[in-house]
Amino acid sequence: MTRGPIMKGILLFALPIIAGNILQYLYTTVDTLVIGNYCDYTAIAAVGTSSQPVEVLLCIFLGIGTGVCILMSQHIGANDRQAVKDTCRTAVSIVFCCGLPISILGWFIAPVLLKLMNVPADVWSEALLYTRIVLAGALGNIGYNMNAGILRGVGDSRASLYFLVVSCITNVILDLILVSGVRMGVSGAAIATSTAMYMAWIFSMIYIIRKYPDLGFTVFPHGFSAAEMKAVLSIGLPIGLNNSLFSFGHVALQTLINLQGSVFMAAWSVSGRVNGIANMAISGISSAATTFSGQNYGAGRIDRLKEGQYIIPAANGLITLSFGLFFISVRMPILRLFTSDPNILKLSGRFVIIMLLSQWMYAVFNGISCIINGTGRVRYTTLINLLMLWAVRVPAAYLLSSFAGGNAIPFSFPISFGFGMLCMIGYYLFSRSWKELIAGGTRQMTAA
Repeated sequence: MTRGPIMKGILLFALPIIAGNILQYLYTTVDTLVIGNYCDYTAIAAVGTSSQPVEVLLCIFLGIGTGVCILMSQHIGANDRQAVKDTCRTAVSIVFCCGLPISILGWFIAPVLLKLMNVPADVWSEALLYTRIVLAGALGNIGYNMNAGILRGVGDSRASLYFLVVSCITNVILDLILVSGVRMGVSGAAIATSTAMYMAWIFSMIYIIRKYPDLGFTVFPHGFSAAEMKAVLSIGLPIGLNNSLFSFGHVALQTLINLQGSVFMAAWSVSGRVNGIANMAISGISSAATTFSGQNYGAGRIDRLKEGQYIIPAANGLITLSFGLFFISVRMPILRLFTSDPNILKLSGRFVIIMLLSQWMYAVFNGISCIINGTGRVRYTTLINLLMLWAVRVPAAYLLSSFAGGNAIPFSFPISFGFGMLCMIGYYLFSRSWKELIAGGTRQMTAA
């Protein structure tokens, strides 16, 4: 990432991540697809609403994994081998210290979260069962994503794709056996999803140990560096808390959606599958932007950082818009794979159009955020993320539903996307700290 054409390196790095994200997203999509064909619409609604509380608990650790990625990329750029080893050991300790408690406590936390979301009675039992089983797989989920952060930090984005191919195949096979064969319903889908994530974690550990023995990676915790722990948390914890609060905001929105009834819930869940597949490029290019920024910042290549700060977000926006327009044109055949209910199809088709015509603004926002995060400056991006959701999207959704009805709720997303994009562009233009950095000022590899 510190030499050669910028966009060529970004795309080569991002493409395996995009493919991997598509496979990872297929976990829940296959669940919805199989359940939609072998169960009724309340089961679809249960799977859709259950994903929100799971994200609330897991997103904080995904943020910490991003912190590991940022530190790894900075240490790689600075050629500090001991710091790289210390970061790896610290990451393994975090996985077990956090993953085991969540996997155990998730059984008891699940009903509390679903009650807060006002889950309807006809969806409750299936949603509770799905949430509990998926949370039992939290250790595998956290472990895989932490290992993926390590690999992306060293510049290896293809390995995660290999692991996800194996786990996705596992998920599909188990879905077909447990849901369509044994008729276990949402519990079968949840077991398939959790098992698949454990498979990805196990394969990622084997790969890192064999491919990168110099990293000093171990299967079980083997000590940690207090300095690296502090550095990981100073960068990753704000991102993780932001992600968690962001997901909690989605829970607040899901609560509003649940009040519209199970048909509306099912339509929202089904449309989310199309929106998610169409927007896989965002996370892939954004992950590449984080590594690009971290490695060049660590290597002191501020000239490349200055060159990439506009090119990468612009490319992210254009690619996302292109994907969005394509999937809008084929949305109905895709939606019919999940359900044949005409009311659900009508609502979900409308939701897809609203979301995909505005998602490019989020792509620009996220691209800029990741470049800033790669330098360790995570406070501003965290603040804007929170404002975008809690000060803009959630209030807008409640206001729109109050004055224009539930069908207007999706318009809260483009409103918040536009707000976030303008705030990030404003940081480039008016932040003294960023201007000094780009002008070649002193760099500090800390959360600034």
